[in-house]
Amino acid sequence: SDLPCAAMSMPGPSGPSGPKPPPMGPGGPGPSPKRGPTHQVSPVRKVAVLGGGAFGTAMANHLANKGITVQLWAREEEVVQSINEKHENSIYLAGIPLSQKIIASSNVADAVNGAEQVYLIIPTPFIEKWLVEYQSHLPWWVPLVCCSKGIEKESLRTPYEILVDELPGKYHAKLAVVSGPSFAKEIGVGLPTSVTCAAHDSEVAKQVQVTLATRNFRVYTATDVIGAELCGALKNVLAIACGASDGFGFGANARAALITRGLAEMTRLVVKKGGKASTITGLAGVGDLVLTCSSNLSRNYSVGHAMASNAVPEHKRSKDESAKNFNKDLAVAEGVKTSLAVHLLAEKLGVEMPICASVYEVIHKGIDIKTALKKLQDRPLRDEHDEYQGTWVWSAL
Repeated sequence: SDLPCAAMSMPGPSGPSGPKPPPMGPGGPGPSPKRGPTHQVSPVRKVAVLGGGAFGTAMANHLANKGITVQLWAREEEVVQSINEKHENSIYLAGIPLSQKIIASSNVADAVNGAEQVYLIIPTPFIEKWLVEYQSHLPWWVPLVCCSKGIEKESLRTPYEILVDELPGKYHAKLAVVSGPSFAKEIGVGLPTSVTCAAHDSEVAKQVQVTLATRNFRVYTATDVIGAELCGALKNVLAIACGASDGFGFGANARAALITRGLAEMTRLVVKKGGKASTITGLAGVGDLVLTCSSNLSRNYSVGHAMASNAVPEHKRSKDESAKNFNKDLAVAEGVKTSLAVHLLAEKLGVEMPICASVYEVIHKGIDIKTALKKLQDRPLRDEHDEYQGTWVWSAL
């Protein structure tokens, strides 16, 4: 639902159609006043959510239920019509009633008009193309919060890195990312959720924190943007491995081992890319990984489970629904494409990631999935922590 609309004309880089900043002064684009420890962030009255998929819709509903006016951009007219007329996204988040404070539009300029924060929830493979088409409409003086997860396979960039590369420098100070264990369906109905907002400018992270936070939606702040993003991408690949392990009936012990050793792979790549090992112990790391690797609500877990089911003789298959939806999940599960990008990035940086490599080999090289999982078990015995040059848990805590 979040793909760019090719039918819309390409806006120019500047001109009358571009956004206009508010007047200088409080709330304007001028230098922020110095803030002491008791500084209160002003309440936000209007936000834009760019992306009408399940997660974008769930975040829009969460914000609207706080009394904030939400202008949601969706590519598909049927999504716009469903939200505005039925107060439900019957395409991507069916069955969850939506707040009447959500106003959907297929026009980006209308969606961002007057927004005090902008939430970008576009699938990672399409972010660059989307920015080329719509960047001139984006306000640069308000926080631009990216909730997308993944690694672009052509450039090996995370969503934040794409934004930095493709947006003019005036946008950079207001960039932030949100990551953590957060299924769209559970956010949509208001179940307890906790996430991390990471930004290089801690004041920007605090602004987003205050806007998003409720009793049931806790938001923590951080400055390790690259660590948060890499964790959000890698957990999808590792979830495929865990789903496959469960699909074969390898048991809870095997799943726990895959999660734990997956954390080790996360740590190697995050630290190599300049992130912090402590991020792995937080919501964006172990929190999101445990969630995604152990629930049927995860498309990536379901893909791995279905792969295993398809590899088992029919008379031994379990009677679950995951195999029935395999082709659909395979097309939309982020971990499928991310597994290739992770493989290329690990090769480029010289990082050992055997579990992620096994997922890549199964999906992109046609290696038998059961053989790949058993191959992991046959790896040479080793010390658990020597790859960290010291135990990362102790350094992180």
